Amino acid sequence: MDFIPNEYAGVVFDSRKVKPGCLFAALPGATVDGHAFVRQAFEKGAKGLLVRADRAAEFSGSERDALIPVADVKASLTETARAYRRSLRAKVVGVTGSAGKTTVKEFTAAFLRQKGRTHATDGNYNNDLGLPITILECPPDADYLVVEMGTNHPGEIAHLVGIAQPDIGIISSIGTAHIEFFKSQDGIAEEKGTLFRSLPSDGFAVLGENNDRYEMLKGMCWCRVVSVAAGSAPFGCPLVGEYNAWNMSLAWACAHELGVTEAMARAALDGFSLPGDRWRTVKRDGVTFISDCYNANPTSMVAALKAFAAEPCAGRRIAVLGDMFELGAESGRLHAEVKRVAESLPLDRVIYVGENFGGVTRDEAKAELFATVRAGDAVLLKASHGMELQRMLEA
Repeated sequence: MDFIPNEYAGVVFDSRKVKPGCLFAALPGATVDGHAFVRQAFEKGAKGLLVRADRAAEFSGSERDALIPVADVKASLTETARAYRRSLRAKVVGVTGSAGKTTVKEFTAAFLRQKGRTHATDGNYNNDLGLPITILECPPDADYLVVEMGTNHPGEIAHLVGIAQPDIGIISSIGTAHIEFFKSQDGIAEEKGTLFRSLPSDGFAVLGENNDRYEMLKGMCWCRVVSVAAGSAPFGCPLVGEYNAWNMSLAWACAHELGVTEAMARAALDGFSLPGDRWRTVKRDGVTFISDCYNANPTSMVAALKAFAAEPCAGRRIAVLGDMFELGAESGRLHAEVKRVAESLPLDRVIYVGENFGGVTRDEAKAELFATVRAGDAVLLKASHGMELQRMLEA
């Protein structure tokens, strides 16, 4: 290892998030280079400074004693995480899917915390940088480690499972997210299924019977498959929507296999909520706004619309839908399909935002919405994060 992970109070690459005792990784970026903030990180209390060896000579002050020179900073984080993972006693649960993976991860971690010390991916830290950092921050005495794995290009899940070496795998769904890079749902299933192929023979995979590629994914497993049917959880879901009930059921199936009891799970659900801008409810002047703008793809968009249409509402239901990204040649068809679903549901009004939907600009949508919305109405804001629809709620 280039450094000993448990000697540090966390790992950060953003100097604004430095806390005393942490490791600061000076990563090169598209617009800024982390090496420019090394001194600032040290002055804020960073205990270790991971820098490129050919840049170490740039530092001549008291921070020199904290330098850890390596050939490649990102590669060092990756390889150290891989080695550290092998030293952990924790059972590692890997979670991936086109939609719902963060929700499944959060439910799984909440349930397992009732059984033992559990560390999990923070928010949506699920890529080739976030996953190594999640592992590096795992306490050495943790009983469980729950890692989320995201992908938008072929081969990324293979890279992530090579670092995390999961014992257990959960695939939340196979939809059309990032289909631009995978060409088809079968291509997406092949990529996500890499998680199942990587599991040891004494591990297990968790898969919902509602999954669009259930048989295909089940056939990728060398280990035992725990199949999840609708309504399999012995308690209600604290989140709205049938899709969230499925997400919770996947997490419960995993946790139950690991010894979590029904009483423990019920305790975990007390006050449960999701991180980020996921189904965030804001009430203003008698209007209920639901901001679900952390991300969007056709699968999650349709699920959110159906959940919103089923929510109790004293007034009108108004949906504001923004463009979905990374759909490639299928973009036109998939946006049209979401429109078809939206217009088939009991919604009083739908406002489309962005070029892909053939809609208006965000500012025009805001003006149109607030000119007509009134007390008792409910408003859903749903789009890919880059559309920044949540800004419509700013004053």
